[in-house]
Amino acid sequence: MLPRQQLLKDCKDPSGMESLLRQADEVLRTWQPSWSPFISAPLQEEALRVLRPLTDLQWQADGGHPNAERQRLRCSRCEDDTHTSSSAAPIHGLLLEGNFLFDPVSPTDILKALEAIGAQQQDLGDIWVRGDRGAQALCTPELAAKLNGCYCKVREVEINCEAVAVDLLQPPSQRLKRRLSSVEASCRLDAIASAGFGLSRAKIVNQIKEGRLRLNWEPIRQTSRALLVGDRLQLQDRGTLEVLALEMTKRQRWRVEMLRR
Repeated sequence: MLPRQQLLKDCKDPSGMESLLRQADEVLRTWQPSWSPFISAPLQEEALRVLRPLTDLQWQADGGHPNAERQRLRCSRCEDDTHTSSSAAPIHGLLLEGNFLFDPVSPTDILKALEAIGAQQQDLGDIWVRGDRGAQALCTPELAAKLNGCYCKVREVEINCEAVAVDLLQPPSQRLKRRLSSVEASCRLDAIASAGFGLSRAKIVNQIKEGRLRLNWEPIRQTSRALLVGDRLQLQDRGTLEVLALEMTKRQRWRVEMLRR
């Protein structure tokens, strides 16, 4: 039996972790590997940190493309010789086509539209916008079959849903890791985000107001928030920025070391 109470202690998402523990129990009982629903990035990180040390089980994450934020977790017995690092998750693609030339759309808009026609978040992976013609998404094969040929609406724009193979999608560009250094007057979120993402302070403030910037996966609206070593910023369509080091200079300014990916 898994040490449930110990594994759930101090979990930020106990219900999500409980679901993964039930999956692990089933794998231990039946010896059959299984894939979880799509889970959020913070739950995935916490789950792999907590569950990977379990000696009888092995875990693999797959979100359908290399930089996927939402992923599915495969759980299997360590003795399962069918496990390979290239085992692909059961993931399908969705083309979500509509005319957004005069009404820009966001991934959140698309998500709400899909939920309105019966999609559940656990069946949906990443969603990304492709210019003014709509978006693309990853989902379970079951949801792809259900939504294929369906229509939904974002405000007054109608979206056509078409199920396609994952390799027919155009996923977001894969970003290379870059180590950056900057000297700032303070450790304010807007200052460090501006330097790290290469945007003006005014543009970063606008991104924060629009809810496109997250701190450690949580929405953040406080531009003056002081960042600490280990904090990570996620900016929609621009990747992740991690604070590696903060050092006070002789001139009472802050030298900031960052990793962008």
